[in-house]
Amino acid sequence: MSTVKSYAAVDLGASSGRVMVGRVGPGSLELSEAHRFPNRPVRVPEGLRWDVLGLYRGVLDGLRAAGQVASVGVDSWAVDYGLLDADGALLGNPVHYRDARTEGVAEKVWATLPAEELYAATGLQYAPFNTLYQLAAARDTAQLAAARRLLLVPDLLTYWLTGELGTELTNASTTQLVDPRTRDWAHGVAGRLGIDLGLFPPLRLPGDPAGVLRPEVLQETGLTGPVPVTAVGSHDTASAVAAVPATDGRFAYICTGTWSLAGLELSAPVLTEESRAANFTNELGLDGTVRYLRNIMGLWLLQECVRAWGDPDLGELLRAAAEVPALRSVVDAGDAAFLAPGRMPERIAEACRASGQPVPSSPAETTRCILDSLALAHHAAVEEAQRLADHPVDVVHIVGGGTRNTLLCQLTADACGLPVVAGPTEAAALGNVLVQARADGLVGDLAGMRDLLARTQAPTRYEPRGDTARWRQAAARLTGR
Repeated sequence: MSTVKSYAAVDLGASSGRVMVGRVGPGSLELSEAHRFPNRPVRVPEGLRWDVLGLYRGVLDGLRAAGQVASVGVDSWAVDYGLLDADGALLGNPVHYRDARTEGVAEKVWATLPAEELYAATGLQYAPFNTLYQLAAARDTAQLAAARRLLLVPDLLTYWLTGELGTELTNASTTQLVDPRTRDWAHGVAGRLGIDLGLFPPLRLPGDPAGVLRPEVLQETGLTGPVPVTAVGSHDTASAVAAVPATDGRFAYICTGTWSLAGLELSAPVLTEESRAANFTNELGLDGTVRYLRNIMGLWLLQECVRAWGDPDLGELLRAAAEVPALRSVVDAGDAAFLAPGRMPERIAEACRASGQPVPSSPAETTRCILDSLALAHHAAVEEAQRLADHPVDVVHIVGGGTRNTLLCQLTADACGLPVVAGPTEAAALGNVLVQARADGLVGDLAGMRDLLARTQAPTRYEPRGDTARWRQAAARLTGR
């Protein structure tokens, strides 16, 4: 009799969380949603914070809805963390990466450790919210002084579920405190910047055991123990890239959602000065891989506009945007000016006005501006990654929530001049589930995981249309090159 097992994937995104149930057997893979819940940050007098207790409540509700499972895995967004005191209690809600506390901090860090040396040691792109800069911003706070442990968000939730402490490697690699060559802490960087690496529990690898659900959690969820918790690619992008259904290595990927993470899967990091200047990052993935990618602002731009417009019907908005002439107005989708929430339509209009382009005058025109701009950013990242890594590709895989946006997928194919294969949508949850199933012996290596995905999921293929030269000209106009 064939064995089919169920696994619970806790997958937390920047705007919502979900508990998904994956059922895995020989040649079979099915995913269903047990529970979805909002992730709404809260602005308090001291700044922007995550409601991590609300998220944990959603996780417990989701595990109850999931029913009996063989194990549980947790993934989330990167860089943010919670601090624990000597008793293991949380010292306040984790600070949101969009909080303003890191403004101007990078320059202070670079005065001690120049940006070129920092990149050569860690391979991390500059982003103002990297954990390293967050810790530098918190250096003289009472909270950090009282802390005895630092747990990245998925490790914090795993700790509450199990009582066991650990730091999962793929997420640790986003802190700017890991050496991507040794896949261990960058002790020299931490020492020069006065960061205590002893705050971090020992590193774990995807597939390592992370404890079992505590008796109180079993009682809360109605599950029958023991239920193991498995370390997965706890950075959601690591799990999503693991779920790219590619059948050979000549592919680029774009993990789409609130952010777009566009790049390549490599066997070694690219640590050149040219790579740093192009703002590519080297994050760690499964089985010794490196996620060589660039962060792009992503569908955050559209999400914020839709919120400002009073949540109009997205399907109608995209249909209207498809009728707007292509490349009428574009903005730099990686510009930090779009990082903070609020006034997004106005800020996009201001950027168009400042660059002498037609100013969008309707939601449809603004939406088309955003999607054209994202497609251009995808094109630039894929093209530059191939050149910097000397790693040509034949196809672009898009995974994540942006696969539902058919206009964005088609525009990305047009801009890149390459076929786009879109799907799966719930890539992070699928990658999470497959790592658990692999730890259970139901699937093989990363290639085996992807083969199962290719055989059981149904992606959509988009062929490039029209004149790719128009997109290249628009990209040159945007960058001034």
